[in-house]
Amino acid sequence: MAIISTDIQYRLSGGASNSDPAASLGGVKSSTARGTNIFDDVSSAEAAAGDVEYRCTYIHNNHGTLTLQGARVWIQSNTPSADTTVEIGLGTSAVNGTEQTVGAAGTAPSGVSFSAPADYANGLVIGDIPAGQHKAIWEKRTVTAGAAVYADSYTLRVQGDTNP
Repeated sequence: MAIISTDIQYRLSGGASNSDPAASLGGVKSSTARGTNIFDDVSSAEAAAGDVEYRCTYIHNNHGTLTLQGARVWIQSNTPSADTTVEIGLGTSAVNGTEQTVGAAGTAPSGVSFSAPADYANGLVIGDIPAGQHKAIWEKRTVTAGAAVYADSYTLRVQGDTNP
């Protein structure tokens, strides 16, 4: 049986039992799913001054036996707000490794390059993720100074092949 979309999971970082997206700042993969929005709503203070925040999530291959081959990740739909943008970058740890931790949401991870690929062809190349293993990605949200207060959202997508 091939890998299906439900076999690919997006999990928080920040410790094995972390369930707080705001604490998803690298470190050990959590058993908790990422959910639809890892960032908080844009507050009035963030909107007025502008803000840049980072979060680390893991792409986890939950298939029992198959490797997700040649995987890529991209932003299928970026934030609908004209005042915010989201970019992603591959974590610096190896597949199935533990990603670096940053001390605060506004601290950029070391050695990570960010971009906003919008389709598979331009997606970030992860490579192979064996069954039960994972790869870290970082997400960066930039709020422009003077922005409107907003409940932001966006969608990530991962795709690869399998060889049953």
